[in-house]
Amino acid sequence: MKQEVINMGKYRAIPEGYMTVGEVAKKIGITIRTLQYYDKEGVFSPSAVSDGGRRLYTDKDLIKLHQILSLKSLGFSLDDIRGRLISLDTPAEVANALNEQATDIRRKIEALADSLTEIEKLKAEVLQIQTVDFKKYADIIVNLQMKNEFYYLIKHFDDETLDHIRDRFDKESGLAFMNKFNRLSDEVMQLQKDNVPPESERSQHLVKEYWDMIIEFTNGDMSMLPKLMEIGNFDGTKNEWEQKQALANTYLEPALEIYFSKLGVNPFGEETK
Repeated sequence: MKQEVINMGKYRAIPEGYMTVGEVAKKIGITIRTLQYYDKEGVFSPSAVSDGGRRLYTDKDLIKLHQILSLKSLGFSLDDIRGRLISLDTPAEVANALNEQATDIRRKIEALADSLTEIEKLKAEVLQIQTVDFKKYADIIVNLQMKNEFYYLIKHFDDETLDHIRDRFDKESGLAFMNKFNRLSDEVMQLQKDNVPPESERSQHLVKEYWDMIIEFTNGDMSMLPKLMEIGNFDGTKNEWEQKQALANTYLEPALEIYFSKLGVNPFGEETK
């Protein structure tokens, strides 16, 4: 902004319509040093400078300063702010500037609301884990940021199983696996609702797909099965998803026994004859 020099002559009075840097700082509630820094960085310069070198500001400058402080509070750097400042020469431009600020604030509110939700959920998990386990905390945070609604299952896994999951799945494949798991669980629930016998072809076809999914998860490591069975035993369930899995397990257990019997194998022990 081009600055004009005001010749104050022999008097010290501030010309009408102008404010000193101290007055601006007091009105807006920031320090003089901050205003001087903004001037040095070329983000917010005074409209005029007196012969004595005093920075002088107008009411229009206050509106621009409000833009800057609003954007600063939203996390924008001074470099970002330079490119976002809007001219304030017409009512439409002022309204546009305010609209931009409102949009940025709404985004910030949404982000803060998400952060607050994540913090509250993490706090609940920390209290349930009951031991300080930063590795699990980190996994929970990552899954919360992924919007994975099954983040709370992490507390049920031991370190070895979690290491396996980290090595076996990334964000995309992990979410795809959970979607597949939920689809099969819903189909199991439907079989149960329709009173389809566990030994039926329809049931056994679904059980095979379910077992193939277990093999996919373990990558063929049968030593993981006891841990998965322990995790899947949702005693004292507290949410709808776990209640659904507990009900599905009452159907899956006999259906899996029939499936293994037909194959002549026992995945939890030696091959049967």
